[in-house]
Amino acid sequence: MDSLLEALMDYGWWIAGLLLLILEVALPGVYLVFFGIAALIIGTNAFFLSGTGWFGWEQQVVAFVVVSAVCLYLGRRWYDRVEQSEEGSSLNSRTRRLVGREAPLTQAITNGRGRIAVEDSWWTVSGPDLPEGTRVRVTGADGSVLRVEPVD
Repeated sequence: MDSLLEALMDYGWWIAGLLLLILEVALPGVYLVFFGIAALIIGTNAFFLSGTGWFGWEQQVVAFVVVSAVCLYLGRRWYDRVEQSEEGSSLNSRTRRLVGREAPLTQAITNGRGRIAVEDSWWTVSGPDLPEGTRVRVTGADGSVLRVEPVD
């Protein structure tokens, strides 16, 4: 029984860290990974400092709380930066990619709705009432409906 307790004290943080990382894969939520990383860091420090006598379980718990908070803070900053850089991307956003393009109306805009052909697709457009064949410029999008204005 004493050997099991000693093994748990020596490897408990590593086991907890690996379990948290496995749970992150099974239950994606992005937050368990930070606690798993913190547990692995504390486990590594506990392994190397266990013989010194000053890194007991009380200090390990306090260190885990501090390292978890630091990991959460750094991870949140990293994810915010990644999300901001992806906002400007037009990948998988065909409507945003079409802004600025010009095309003739293939169906007149009546009551604010019409159609144009851009690239290899037909698009519903909204804008002022215009006759078929009028050249328009895409100025924005509301979902899959393109907003257009006549080209002067």
